[in-house]
Amino acid sequence: MEENVLDNEKLTSDEIEENIRPQSLEEYVGQKEITDNLKVFIEAAKIRNESLDHVLLYGPPGLGKTTLAHIIANELEVGLKTASGPSIEKSGDLAAVLSNLEPGDVLFIDEIHRMPKYIEEILYPAMEDFELDIVINNDGHSRNIKIDLPPFTLVGATTRAGDISAPLRDRFGIVSKLNYYNENELIQIVKRTSRVLKMDIEEKAAKEIGSRCRKTPRIANRLYKRVRDFALVKHLNFIDYETTIDSLNKLKVDENGLDAIDIEYLNAIILKFNGGPVGIETIATSIGEEVTTIEDVVEPFLLQEGFIKRTPRGRIATEKSYYHLQIPYFNETKEESI
Repeated sequence: MEENVLDNEKLTSDEIEENIRPQSLEEYVGQKEITDNLKVFIEAAKIRNESLDHVLLYGPPGLGKTTLAHIIANELEVGLKTASGPSIEKSGDLAAVLSNLEPGDVLFIDEIHRMPKYIEEILYPAMEDFELDIVINNDGHSRNIKIDLPPFTLVGATTRAGDISAPLRDRFGIVSKLNYYNENELIQIVKRTSRVLKMDIEEKAAKEIGSRCRKTPRIANRLYKRVRDFALVKHLNFIDYETTIDSLNKLKVDENGLDAIDIEYLNAIILKFNGGPVGIETIATSIGEEVTTIEDVVEPFLLQEGFIKRTPRGRIATEKSYYHLQIPYFNETKEESI
């Protein structure tokens, strides 16, 4: 009985996420250059009656890569199959995914940069010629099996485009980088989420969430839902500005969108390592976080906003970080060490 309850709760959560996610390019807010180009490419593929060229989407987490994959499938009016790079460990795993595709389907592989290199090599003929060549070992004897695949579109998503091998990257006909969102776009996203989840939000409150969400839609939606929780407990039927400010402060999200991990990271560089330069492994050890978490989640926004600099000798906290943390800044030879 408990298992069913948990499954139902998970399903409800999944349904909520699916409702928040835009279903078409027209509904999608931001990334205008990418969506405008995708409209053309998708329409052209339909006119030719062919599958869309393979698509590679890259950029920091939470900017809408998964959402775009769903939208591409919706716009093409085809099925969507999903997988993740780390889950495809053997040739059989890839064969199972590819053999279940219908003609024209979209195959979305998240974290494609984490796919083993020998799996990449098996994927090359599948992407180019829609053929799967695999080696089967049986009783010490190996033999090649060739499987014809239906035409399909591979949509790969990654936060680390540099970790994708050149041969794999070259097989994508459409390569797009997703950039951080501006405040107006984020306000639109928060308002749309409020309509979908049926709890209105004041304009000023939506703006506050939009300014504190690290320019990232996923974080904007997450903050909206947490602020909504505080409002519901206060028996409010809408989200006001006062509740929003109080909630964000309790969540330890400051006016620049920095959270507790960001502050701990900056404090470590400044207070433990004299402002840097310091290696990322050292920082990770000092604050008890994984290097990949720091590189993929923490640093992209801090670099974008000018809180840190990445140098050959390590990370350096900028004057902006000192000012934000209200720590006296002494510019001895920090700039010369870059």
